[in-house]
Amino acid sequence: MMKEEQREKVRNRLRRIEGQIAGIGRMIDDDRYCVDILNQTSAVIAAIRNVENIVMENHLNTCVVDAIRSGDPEEQRLKTTEIMDVLGKYRK
Repeated sequence: MMKEEQREKVRNRLRRIEGQIAGIGRMIDDDRYCVDILNQTSAVIAAIRNVENIVMENHLNTCVVDAIRSGDPEEQRLKTTEIMDVLGKYRK
């Protein structure tokens, strides 16, 4: 249920991440300094977290809002459980 604008935003970020990962591969091939490589891997992790945030925000604004508006207690419970499961994974 992602709008095209959001979808394009995520695609662009993922393309940038692909480039960063390819760059890390080249750094390894070039036997670059380990700390420099670690700095780049940290940047990739942060970029992926940003993608997760965009997708989560979209999910909350669409699927979860739809469940709340539906008035269906079971659908609402399922979405709450789903969000709690995802948040639990983030905390690890």
